[in-house]
Amino acid sequence: MRNTIAVAKGDGIGPEIMDAVINIFDAAAVPLDFKFVDMGKHIFEQGNSTGMTLDAKNTIENLGILFKGPMETPKGKGMKSLNVTARKVWNTYANKRTFISLNGVDTVFSKAGIPIDITIVRENIEDTYGGIEHMLTPDVALCRRFITRPGSLQVHKYAFDMARKKGARKVTCGHKANIMKLTDGLFLECFYEVAKDYPEIEVNDVIVDDLAMKLVVRPTDFDVVVLTNLQGDIISDLCAGLVGGLGFAPSANIGDNISIFEAVHGTAPDITGMNIANPTSLLLSGIMMLRHLGHFSQATQIENALLYTLEQGAHTGDFGSKQTPSLSTTQFAQEIINNLGNIPAKGAKTNIMPNQEVYTSPALPTQNKMTYSSPPETTEIIGADFFIESIEQPKQIAAKIDTLLGTDFALSTMSNRGTQVYPTGSVFTECINQFRVRLEKTGNQQLSQTDILNLSAKVAQQFKICSIEWLMAYDGKKAYSLAQGQ
Repeated sequence: MRNTIAVAKGDGIGPEIMDAVINIFDAAAVPLDFKFVDMGKHIFEQGNSTGMTLDAKNTIENLGILFKGPMETPKGKGMKSLNVTARKVWNTYANKRTFISLNGVDTVFSKAGIPIDITIVRENIEDTYGGIEHMLTPDVALCRRFITRPGSLQVHKYAFDMARKKGARKVTCGHKANIMKLTDGLFLECFYEVAKDYPEIEVNDVIVDDLAMKLVVRPTDFDVVVLTNLQGDIISDLCAGLVGGLGFAPSANIGDNISIFEAVHGTAPDITGMNIANPTSLLLSGIMMLRHLGHFSQATQIENALLYTLEQGAHTGDFGSKQTPSLSTTQFAQEIINNLGNIPAKGAKTNIMPNQEVYTSPALPTQNKMTYSSPPETTEIIGADFFIESIEQPKQIAAKIDTLLGTDFALSTMSNRGTQVYPTGSVFTECINQFRVRLEKTGNQQLSQTDILNLSAKVAQQFKICSIEWLMAYDGKKAYSLAQGQ
């Protein structure tokens, strides 16, 4: 079955490596037709803040597959990253990157005879990548971090389904739930909830800083690793370093309706137009795309040709033996084409076709899909955290707050940058000009949003309020964190 896909060549070296990959696809008779779309830096520079034309957006949404080269977002102009925007707008909730040792690509581990085979699954649309930021005071910047139950369940289910299809032995959850007990805690809780449906797969979890160390010291301990967005971004680049760099790191952004396959390295403006860029990362991403579309035989043939080419010592200037001449981008691609049908001595791929439905372009939705969990049986407002601007001492702030409160609320704690400074604290705690003041109800009364808003009007008589967060309890369980030292 032939498929038509959207192709964005990208910026910098993007057109050079994309042309090389498409030439390889054509030589292998891959049943694809290409619809080229306008995205990237030149669209930004035309005044389009989205970085893509309306025609490009419509084409991608109709076809459901985007194959893209590296793209640049102009710096210092307030524009959002096109790469992040595309992943979020089209709900490509799982980023999959595979890191495998390649013969011909020397690393510390290949020289030691330690094979790397790790798949990182990164939650792709939540976390700090929402880019929701505010200056609360001239000295204090806030970034909101969203981790949701539906989003966490979605990416974990993808990770386990993918692990089952590839015959993975273990799935590991990387997290920082020891510090971010609610956000990473929710992500970890959802991991073990989903894991119950995959009893044949071993599971464990590792704190992300410990994970980083263990991946470098004992990478063979890991098979599939699933992480939140920012942590997954960092760990993915770490794993790229294990196999030779981002030039050998394929990437797939998977959604229920639209999926994006891309090179994750930069646009390399310093070598643009020189025909020396390494197309391997984009080619490996394209091979992942072919398997996603169901073109397994062509994917296997191209991958084996690449592996054979690398095994024979062919290389571009960024890797390989200095004793043999480097090939240009087009020469390297031609070597792969010449080797179509050859099988590498080590690491050969077999044409295994997993149980997968034939890919069809998505039906266009008519409205936004809403995802949510079952509501709790009880919901209760306990009070509120008021984030205020002040350069007064904690005791002075507390005294002013007390004059504003009646009998329904009490000041339970005050913190600065998360560390408690009232009613107990240390004079060694250095403060900035923004405090979190926690006001909680004193009795069993039922609070409403109006009660909190009325309370905020009183607080505003004495302080500038930067932000307010409700203190909630769901099914009797407090849904907010304590201050450090509380």
